[in-house]
Amino acid sequence: MKTILLKSEMEPLVAITPIFVKSDAPLARREFLKGTAVLTGVIAQGTTLSMLTPSLTWAAELSVLNEVEGKFLLRLTQVIFPHKKMPEAINAIAVKDLDGTAKDASTAKDMRDGIAALNKAVAGGDWIKASPADQLAAVKANTALPLFQKVRGQCITSLYDNQLAYAHFGYEGEAFNKGGYITRGFNDLKWLPDPPLAASPAPYM
Repeated sequence: MKTILLKSEMEPLVAITPIFVKSDAPLARREFLKGTAVLTGVIAQGTTLSMLTPSLTWAAELSVLNEVEGKFLLRLTQVIFPHKKMPEAINAIAVKDLDGTAKDASTAKDMRDGIAALNKAVAGGDWIKASPADQLAAVKANTALPLFQKVRGQCITSLYDNQLAYAHFGYEGEAFNKGGYITRGFNDLKWLPDPPLAASPAPYM
């Protein structure tokens, strides 16, 4: 499993802890025998992550949850925290962290009970196959579930506090130890429209 390398504007390549990105070779199941399941996917070409990672193929090993449960939680993170263009590889970070918390037997039970409740809440009994509108309605009707609370709480950090998410959203990290934002592109934000001139005070003469 390779280390992901990300490059900022002002820094050399920075190595971060590898989670799921592999080489271009086909995924080998024998490499994951210690786990119970593996979630796999492909990062779309042309995205920020595709330009920063050594491979378009990602894989997340699960140690407690099975593949169906892992895919269920991945979709649940997308419903609770929707982002149209966020690569699933980032959601997989949250799923892997949730799988880690499932090593506690009571937490694992809460997760599986919540999955069963959401399946029961949609027609046909399969939440994953339900329409996005029905998935959202089922989640809204079950926000008191420990599963919902667990996923929401975990995603606040797992989904956003990692360098892949930083790269996706264009966040360059804290700047104090790097000389401040004045020399690090304080005005190069790309994902919000430019404010009108009237929103800024007139410059000093």
